[in-house]
Amino acid sequence: MTDLLRQINKSLLELFGQSIKILPGLLVALIILLITRYAANFTKRIVSATVHRAIKSPSLRLLLIQVSYVTTWVVGILVACVVAFPSLRLGDIIGLLGLSSVAFGFAFQDIFKNFLAGILLLLQEPFKIGDQIIVEGFEGTVEEISIRSTQIRTYQGERVVVPNASVFTNSVQVLTAFPHRRTDLAIGLDYNTPLPQAVETLLSTVKEVEGVLSKPPVEIDIVAFGESSIDFMVRYWTFPEKAQVRRTQTHVIIALKDACDRAEFNIPYPIRTVYHFDQQKYNDHYRVAGDGNGNERTTARP
Repeated sequence: MTDLLRQINKSLLELFGQSIKILPGLLVALIILLITRYAANFTKRIVSATVHRAIKSPSLRLLLIQVSYVTTWVVGILVACVVAFPSLRLGDIIGLLGLSSVAFGFAFQDIFKNFLAGILLLLQEPFKIGDQIIVEGFEGTVEEISIRSTQIRTYQGERVVVPNASVFTNSVQVLTAFPHRRTDLAIGLDYNTPLPQAVETLLSTVKEVEGVLSKPPVEIDIVAFGESSIDFMVRYWTFPEKAQVRRTQTHVIIALKDACDRAEFNIPYPIRTVYHFDQQKYNDHYRVAGDGNGNERTTARP
């Protein structure tokens, strides 16, 4: 019993001695991590100021800033590990990272996938910060493209965070990719409307609406014989922003209604024609049934 206590006491003393021995290294490593935090922020500011003068692409500037920030942290953590554990050399750490890469890959595959997708999005730049896009059923303005996710502000004032892997692998509709955008507005006029005069009236009216661009030109197409009207399609171009498209469409609808009223063009309601048949002449709603003895009788169909 005495030997066991003596052995436990010896082990505790050795453990305490080792703790005291590595304590200065741990404190230095902690200081290095604190310095790394400030160094990463300082590097981020320096790179940000440099790339804003040298690079025009916002996405590429964001990529360089984020890469410099992450790189500073990686270097600081590696140095802190070497200082905290002197027997662990930098080559051993790199080798350990290489051996554990498969395990890390399985454990953090979603994080790595979003990280790589974010880098590709920033390099390829299919859309920029400030563009209005539709992705995964969400529509809004791109606020930020980070390494992990893309942030969208919807028109209702909500923030949507979409993983970069989803953005990269799914279809993205960029509404503001070009300097102008077309709106197709349907309108139906009465069958008694003189078509050449209607086309000219609609065309001249839309051209005068504020917000409608002169180039590309406005187009008026007669597209179909509707159930109760001749169907027209008014095609005009505006600036691509959603607010501009929405406001201009309201002005166009008001202007077209006023123009049709002045020209006495009728915009008809849906029309249905109901035919009443002579029930004595057209008796297809009756059926003839036999009673089995050669006699027939007429009854109403159910």
